[in-house]
Amino acid sequence: MKEQKSDESFKVVDRRLFNAEGELRQEAVDQERRESETAAAAKAAAPPAPELFRAKPGPGIAAPGIEGASSPVESTGPSRGFQMLVDFLARNAAAVLGGMADPRTGKAFVDLEGARDLIDMLDALREKTQGNLAAEDEQLLVEILGSLKLTFMEVSRAAAGAAMGEKAKARP
Repeated sequence: MKEQKSDESFKVVDRRLFNAEGELRQEAVDQERRESETAAAAKAAAPPAPELFRAKPGPGIAAPGIEGASSPVESTGPSRGFQMLVDFLARNAAAVLGGMADPRTGKAFVDLEGARDLIDMLDALREKTQGNLAAEDEQLLVEILGSLKLTFMEVSRAAAGAAMGEKAKARP
């Protein structure tokens, strides 16, 4: 039996913006110009909506057509992924604050620097997502941060007191 070879070929299209010399490729310039002309034509062809029927944005929502609007967009509901991230960081912070025993020794261990780093991460997360979270997510983050900061202060005071007690015992 003879095997028939079909003429299978493929075409390679170079979509890089710059050539080997670092100069802007003419094809990229032409493509960008065509896209902007098409977008402008589509915008011009669309009839403008009467002002009476134009939707007005809610608080915190950017109006369509306003470029560079920096108002945050409100979330519709709590995010399971965000809650899992907060829970992960909070559990690790609680563990290094003595909330979990070392599997080898069976004694609780305290790592104040590690706990401070994890609390700082949660604080940065709250700072960077402020205004962009659902109310439930924001409340969860604030409650966990408050609890962890209080625990950190208590553990820090206890560790400082224990260190002072050891220094007093060491002196004759």
